Amino acid sequence: MKRATFLMVLLGPAVIASLGRAQQAEQSEREAMYYRYMEFASYIEGGNVDPHWMADGSSFWYSEGTPANTVIYKVDPRVNSKTPLFDTEPLRQALASVLEHEPPYQGLPFDTFDFVEGETAVKFTVEDEEFILQLDTYAISRAPGLSEAEKNRLVPRIVWRVFPRSAPDFMEVLSPDGRWFAGLKEYNLWLRSTDDDRSVKLTTDGIEDYKWGGYDARPWAHWSPDSSKLALTKVDWRGVTKIPVVHWLNPVVEVDWEYTRPGDLLAGTPTYQTDIFIIDIVSGQRVRVDTGQAPDQRIYIVGWQPDGSELLFLSLNRDFKKVDLVAADPATGSSRVILTETTETFLNLDYVQRSVSPLFDDGERFLWMSERDGWNHLYLYDMDGNLIRRLTEGVFPVIRVIAVDEQAGWVYFLAGAEMQRPYDRHLYRVSLEGNNLTQVTEATGWHASQFSPSKEFFLDTHSSVGRPPVVELRRANGELLQTLSEADIDELTEELMWSSPEEFVVKATDDTTDLYGVLYKPYDFDPNKKYPVIELIYANPRGIFVPHTFQSRDPWKEQLQALAQLGFITFIVDERGTGGRGKEFRDVAYRNYGRYDIADHVATLEQLGADRPYMDLNRVGIFGTSTGGYSTLRAMLLAPDVYHVGIAAKAPVIASAESYMDLPRNNPEGWEYSSNLRIAGNLKGKLLLIHGTSDINVPFGGTMMMVEALIQAGKPYDLLVFPEQPHASEKWGTVSTDYMREAIRRYFQEHLHP
Repeated sequence: MKRATFLMVLLGPAVIASLGRAQQAEQSEREAMYYRYMEFASYIEGGNVDPHWMADGSSFWYSEGTPANTVIYKVDPRVNSKTPLFDTEPLRQALASVLEHEPPYQGLPFDTFDFVEGETAVKFTVEDEEFILQLDTYAISRAPGLSEAEKNRLVPRIVWRVFPRSAPDFMEVLSPDGRWFAGLKEYNLWLRSTDDDRSVKLTTDGIEDYKWGGYDARPWAHWSPDSSKLALTKVDWRGVTKIPVVHWLNPVVEVDWEYTRPGDLLAGTPTYQTDIFIIDIVSGQRVRVDTGQAPDQRIYIVGWQPDGSELLFLSLNRDFKKVDLVAADPATGSSRVILTETTETFLNLDYVQRSVSPLFDDGERFLWMSERDGWNHLYLYDMDGNLIRRLTEGVFPVIRVIAVDEQAGWVYFLAGAEMQRPYDRHLYRVSLEGNNLTQVTEATGWHASQFSPSKEFFLDTHSSVGRPPVVELRRANGELLQTLSEADIDELTEELMWSSPEEFVVKATDDTTDLYGVLYKPYDFDPNKKYPVIELIYANPRGIFVPHTFQSRDPWKEQLQALAQLGFITFIVDERGTGGRGKEFRDVAYRNYGRYDIADHVATLEQLGADRPYMDLNRVGIFGTSTGGYSTLRAMLLAPDVYHVGIAAKAPVIASAESYMDLPRNNPEGWEYSSNLRIAGNLKGKLLLIHGTSDINVPFGGTMMMVEALIQAGKPYDLLVFPEQPHASEKWGTVSTDYMREAIRRYFQEHLHP
């Protein structure tokens, strides 16, 4: 107060007021830039092509431009041409004569259509009316009218909304012959005719606790190739622990009881039991598949043999150490194990779920992905489980199979790059003979490939954190034909004053392992200033969290870049124990989740600060959601002198799963160590806990337990509760999501003082 009084006397009230106004104006300008960065994607134009493949299997069309100037191009890779598919002015004139007024916009008044009459005409919609255009004469006529009921008959419907769980809604599944939609109603299986919309009930014994359709919505029903049978699961939840979901916003408070997902949340508790049935849609006869005797197994249906002779599924043990690929006879339900994959630590669930590639057309071979040598690679097997040959090997992981060209004898797959840039993702190919392994794509960064049905060509969309996306047309061998689209980022550089984020490499606490991350600076960065620091964290063995493409689809990573514009240095890093770098790198977390991860983050912060004096390590914040919420609080409690402000959303107590922690009875010390409840007394900094009360993935009760632990330890905290909101933010609603992001912004501004 004495210093403030002295300053007032020395400078005078007018000067002090002027300084205050200048500071307020600067903050206002920074906040305006923050909100622009929150709309980062809207400042990027182009760099994306959505191909619609045509009947020849190689040509395609795509739309480009805004509604005001839409152009639809046809690309023929065989002659390497790209031409407008429609002549805009004659089309608009012909349409105006039918509409009796000018169509909207200046370009094409539609951006999608369907070929009809053997690709000699197209059908499109303008102003809620359907029209048919003859491509040779540009004659336009109104399409035969369909009632809303007739239109809706042909569209798959939602059959089960899984809210409040963070999973896709269950949709009807269309049969291969297009005659029936498989659906769910009142816990039972139904069919709906695409011809007359009539419904047929196939089962009558489904109940809430033992329902048809399973848990996985992608897809939940599998039609046989001849459309005569349906394979699906029936899941018994009756032994599973339930937790209350309170409807606080009802005039009279009501309580529902929802199932948890044992193994992820309430470790050691009973899990659901899964049965597979095959149902004949004509007779209604059902056959129960023999899934084995192992208790608490997870079942994933892979699909049918091309001739419908067998149904394939995966059976994963609860401890994630053993998975079987099993084939079942649809007539009897008897099953045979084709192959078994085991590990001493844990199987990566993401790899397991896509371990079997689509079966070969001959029905005699399949591709299998395995980390048996420490890196995920491809193996070719016959249907009796005999290894024909290994196809790939090396110090890199295969991520997924993109395409198989049986006729030419090639497998195309996405994989990690050489170890100089281990997180780059490239398209590779290898022959079915196991030789000629070749990297097909070139530019550094991440590549996404879309193959033509003919397997002769593909679209290569690639970018990096500092390089905007480009879409190229290439032959299957990688030969560049033409560039179709390049992102225009002029608005980013002019209006947002954007500059490329900084990719960095530091050492883990073992002083040997390289860790990779990305650092963001304010738009008006001055290396002579001091900036508070914010870290975004999500320490999870199942994946990669650091962005490696130009535009992240994760809203929290988008906010991380926006927060930098407020006057922060922000960063994100993947520590040991995360995915994408091989089994040894990921297995650091096995039975030890929460033991080494925060130490790697502290080491990262120290190394970044040592080389960057503009980073103020006396003002450091950290935030994350779900697993990141757990990691945030863990950082605040294990390194209380390093992290000063934390925002932990949705999972503060424990985010460990049986998949990588082992069963609690086998690893009690590890589970006890990983809990944040026991170290609540370590808290020193400012802490904000955030949770939705209808969260089933990570129950709200966990936050209440953490709150009680902080109270017992006498530690102050802040709490933000979202009534009746689930775990997944995308299911929240705009108001709640925006409110949460605003709370994060305010908390860091108020307590880190940028």
